[in-house]
Amino acid sequence: MISTLLSILFVYVFIVLGYMAKRLFKDDINTKTLTLMSVYFLQPFVTIWGFSTAKLHAEHVYVPLLYLGIILALLLPTLLLGKLIFTDIKDRAIFSIAGFVGNTGNIGIPLGIALFGEQSVIFTTLINIANVFVVYIIGVYIYSRGSFSIRDSLINIVRIPIIPASLVAIFININNIPLSAELQEFFKMGAYAGIVLQLFLLGTFLYGIRIRELTVKLFVGTLSQKFIIVPLATALILSLTDLPLFVQGVIFMEMMTPLAVANINLASLYDCKPKDVTSLILLSTLLFIPLLFVLSYVINHYYL
Repeated sequence: MISTLLSILFVYVFIVLGYMAKRLFKDDINTKTLTLMSVYFLQPFVTIWGFSTAKLHAEHVYVPLLYLGIILALLLPTLLLGKLIFTDIKDRAIFSIAGFVGNTGNIGIPLGIALFGEQSVIFTTLINIANVFVVYIIGVYIYSRGSFSIRDSLINIVRIPIIPASLVAIFININNIPLSAELQEFFKMGAYAGIVLQLFLLGTFLYGIRIRELTVKLFVGTLSQKFIIVPLATALILSLTDLPLFVQGVIFMEMMTPLAVANINLASLYDCKPKDVTSLILLSTLLFIPLLFVLSYVINHYYL
């Protein structure tokens, strides 16, 4: 268990390095350049390598569908609860969706490797793709509160390289197209580079955050939802399925990952208190560190 926790904590070292780099070099570290490098060049490697780690079966396809099903099942009561708790429309929007847009890629994939080994990559990759749809369809709709058309966001989904890369990877997988050992190593190198860059990028985003006007109600409400309500509801729903405990553990872990940086993009785009959202991301990322001990214990005793 100690070795597992150390592996997980080492994941955070890359986040700290990104934070330190931004603090030391300020504007010389261009986060937009790093984002473009990650999204358009290295994340496709993560996807293709993820699909090359195991042969796709029905249980694999079922995992992202179940992940989406859990989110949709919890979304409606969350929307109703948000109306009861918050009078401010923007606070209500943040509470309703932020907890569901988890960091399934930047933290979820390397965390899955640390906890479950590389056999988890096929599942975490599929869940991360499902999360892309949560971000760019459900997330856009709620953050914009219906004031903008979803059509453009659907078009943007197609333009994101991770989508066509996923289609290519799935085609290769289901058609049993062989990849040479050299090609597999090439994709693995690119994937690990993409994972490290994303963690580093997360650290650069966290620099300069100042928790100022974040209301206690939004802080307590969103993080309680993320780390208490969602995990408990997920564990209950998973217990009703026939999935192997290993697969249930991967899904449970992904549902507990801290808030994703994508929340900042949507909050900024639709002027939905981006500073408050950034503060929530920082707090959830920091809070997740001690929760790793609890997560590791639960997974080792119930799912492995």
